[in-house]
Amino acid sequence: MNVFITGNSSGLGLGLTEALMEREAIVWGMSRRGCSLKPRFDDVIRDRQQDLGQLSTLSEGLDRLLSDCLRLDLVILNAGLLGRIQDIHMTDVHDLEHLMRVNVWANKLILDWLIERQIPVDQVVAISSGAAVNMNYGWGGYSLSKAALNNLIQLYAHEMPDTHLTALAPGLVDTAMQDYLCGEVDSEEFPSVQKLKDARGTDHMPDARQAAETILDLLGELRETRPSGAFVDIRKL
Repeated sequence: MNVFITGNSSGLGLGLTEALMEREAIVWGMSRRGCSLKPRFDDVIRDRQQDLGQLSTLSEGLDRLLSDCLRLDLVILNAGLLGRIQDIHMTDVHDLEHLMRVNVWANKLILDWLIERQIPVDQVVAISSGAAVNMNYGWGGYSLSKAALNNLIQLYAHEMPDTHLTALAPGLVDTAMQDYLCGEVDSEEFPSVQKLKDARGTDHMPDARQAAETILDLLGELRETRPSGAFVDIRKL
């Protein structure tokens, strides 16, 4: 199984990489810091350090990383930024532009590259969020970018008829992002954060590896039961 995944240096992306290796996949990874597993698993991990926010160099990075890849069974567009939880009117437009570069436009360029290079891809999963539809107070830039990602995936489903695409909200996952959300954000000012604080340390918020296993186990069901381009919240399956 050949898999390309972005943002696999930590969090859910790292958990997915570990789980995929146990399933004997060959993983091509792209992340800003690089995958920490690469030195120990050099034979099954092809890795490239790449800041996905630097759109001008992304195509060259893909050329270098995937130069010997003839087909991909799975592409996981996982890399993303949260941004600060705050009033949208207090959020600088340049910060919003950066969120959109990483969370949306980098994914567009990756899909464009795969189409232009005519690399067959069986399945694409873009990691979205419930924030894409909830639009809770304080989540402005993140919600906007994930909503745009959902629509991007729906649009590309028309142009990649041989590939099944899904925008997938993985539910609550205990990653470093939760350190900020649970440790620094005032839940009285932003009430939606309180449910995260309540869930942390319980079965309602699995760690990255557990969440990764759940996602990989659902790949077949997504292909068989959901139309290409759909947004799926894992908590509603």
